[in-house]
Order: sequence, then structure tokens, then C-alpha cells
Amino acid sequence: MPSPSDWRQPGAVWEEKIGRWFFVAALITRRDVARFVRKRMTIPQAANLLSEFEFLVSRSSGPGGQNVNKVNSRITLKWNIAGSTLLTPDQKQILLSKLASQLTKDGVLMISVQDQRSQLQNKETAIARLDELLVRALTPKKKRRPTKPSKSSSRKRVESKKKHSEKKQWRQKF
Repeated sequence: MPSPSDWRQPGAVWEEKIGRWFFVAALITRRDVARFVRKRMTIPQAANLLSEFEFLVSRSSGPGGQNVNKVNSRITLKWNIAGSTLLTPDQKQILLSKLASQLTKDGVLMISVQDQRSQLQNKETAIARLDELLVRALTPKKKRRPTKPSKSSSRKRVESKKKHSEKKQWRQKF
């Protein structure tokens, strides 16, 4: 990570993915850089969290012929979010709140996969599903900016209301 003195350079922004400085045409302050970093919270990859997972294997149901009765191909991925050492406290809090319906009482996330006949493919699918969950839960929602209707659209709306009321007036009995 670069030193804070480097941030004083006009238009300099540190790009974490690339690991180097890049310059923007506009002048950027330290507060802008902090806001930029906060918006782009790094989302942990499931591959980096593999050491924290526990994989349980059991017999899966469904098609597969004799193979179903012999081979344990269902994979259940267990991950204790609260006990994770690789997540920041903010990320833990976000995940625990957003995934509350999918957690056990102990705060353990369980993902079961039995789509394929192969144990390895089911394991890869479980990790991919966890990756999707992490991205969906940790991606910050865009704030909605309320917009005002344009002058022409509000004028058109009022005119159409007037026409409609005139039409109703003509239908009335004298």
C-alpha cells in the first residue's frame, strides 16, 4: 500500500487490483480516495476461503441407477461465518444479516449439492454457489436518486386530464 504522502499528487488514485498508481484528469482529494475504496469493498473469493470450509459427503437421491446406492456423491459445504478469520468484521456483519435465513442457529452456512453424479463436480458446484452468494451479499446496493418529472411531461399530464374532464362534461345531461 502506498504512503499517504503519495495521495497528495493531483489526480492520483491507487488501484488495488493492478497494484500501482493511475492518474485521473480531475483533482482528487484524500476523502475522494477513501470514498472510492469504501465503495469497492473487496469481495473474498471462495477459493481463498477453502481452509475454513468443512465438506460432508452423503448419498444423494435421484437418478443414477445402481451408482446412487453405492457412491456418496452429495456434498454439503459448511462454513462458520462468525468464526471466519479471513473476513473483516464489516463483511461478517453484512453476511450474517443478509444470509440469516440460510444460517443454522450456530451461524453456520450450509450449501448442499447433488446435481451431478460425480463428487468432485458437486464440490465445485457448491464452491461456485458460495461464490455467487458472497458476490450478491457483499455487493453494495446502488442508492436510488429520486427524479422529478420533466416540465413537458407534467404539462402533457395536465392537458390530458383537462381533455378527459371536458369529455366527461359533454356527456352530462343538461
